[in-house]
Amino acid sequence: MKKVSILIPCYNEEQSLPMLYARLAELCRSLPQYDWEILLINDGSSDNTLAAIRQLRQQDKRVCYIDLSRNFGKECAMLAGFDHVTGDCVIILDADLQQPPESIPHMLELWEQGYEDVYARRLSRSGESWLRRKFSLWFYGLLQKFSKDDVLRNVGDFRLLDRKCIDALRQVREQERYTKGLFVWIGYRKIEVTYEQAERAVGKSSFSFLRLLNLAIDGITSFSTAPLRISTVIGLIVSLSALAYMLYVFVKTLVMGGDPVQGFPTLIIVMLFLGGVQLLSLGIIGEYLARIFNETKNRPVYLIREKAMNQE
Repeated sequence: MKKVSILIPCYNEEQSLPMLYARLAELCRSLPQYDWEILLINDGSSDNTLAAIRQLRQQDKRVCYIDLSRNFGKECAMLAGFDHVTGDCVIILDADLQQPPESIPHMLELWEQGYEDVYARRLSRSGESWLRRKFSLWFYGLLQKFSKDDVLRNVGDFRLLDRKCIDALRQVREQERYTKGLFVWIGYRKIEVTYEQAERAVGKSSFSFLRLLNLAIDGITSFSTAPLRISTVIGLIVSLSALAYMLYVFVKTLVMGGDPVQGFPTLIIVMLFLGGVQLLSLGIIGEYLARIFNETKNRPVYLIREKAMNQE
C-alpha cells in the first residue's frame, strides 16, 4: 500500500485546524487504498495552535506534528516537514482552507500516471486586495525576466511531490530559502492542475505586504544575479555619459572659449543622481553579501522543541 503524506505548515491557525481536519478525514475515508499521514508543523504560533494539534493527535494517530522552537518562517517550516515525512509522495497544503483538499484525488491520479511534481495553479485570488494581486503579478513577471529557470505564475506551495523530489529538496540546506523557485530548480516531470482559491475560513493572512516584499527580494536574489548586472550596466552608462559630456565641454571650450560660471542647480542634480546610483548599487551588492554572510554561519535552518511521529 502506498503512503501519502500531507504536509501543513501552521502559524496561528487554531480556529481553522478543526475544519481542515474534518475535510481531510473525509478525504482519507474516500481513498482507503492509501496509507495516510498528516504532518502539521507548528511554526512558533502565538495562539493555541499547538494545543489544537495535540488534540487532533489524540483522536487520530495519523496526525503527526512538529513544534518548532520559534517562528522560523514558512519556508523553513516546510523544510522541517520534508525532513520528517515518510510518505511515497507529499502534498503541501496551507491550513487556511484557501486550497481545496478536494483537488487531491486528481493530483494522486496524475502521480499514479508517473508525474513527479503535480503543481496547482490558481485561477483566481479570492480574498486578496487589488494591490496584493498586482504586486504578485508584477513580481512573477520580474522574476521570469531575471531568472534562468521557468517561473510558474500564480503557482504557490500547493502541490504533490514524489519522494524523489522530497529527497532532492532535503539536500538543499540554504538559510535564505525560496521554495517556489526550488520546486522549479530541481526539475522532474511536472504537470499542472487548476483550482479556484477560496477566501480564508477564519482570521486573516499572517503575510503582511512587507513580508511579501521580503519574500520577493529573497526570490530574486536567490535565483538571479541580474540585479548585479543591472547595477554594472547603469554604472557603465553613467560613466560613458560623463565621458561624453566631458569631451563636449572640452571641445566647446576650445572652439567657443568657454562660458561664464553657471549651472549650479544642474551640478547639484547631477551629484544627487550619481550619489543615488552609487547607493543603489551598494544596496544591491549588500543584499547579496548579507546572504553570503548568513550562509557562512552554517546555523541549522530550524530547531525542534517537540514532535510526535509514528515512525522515527
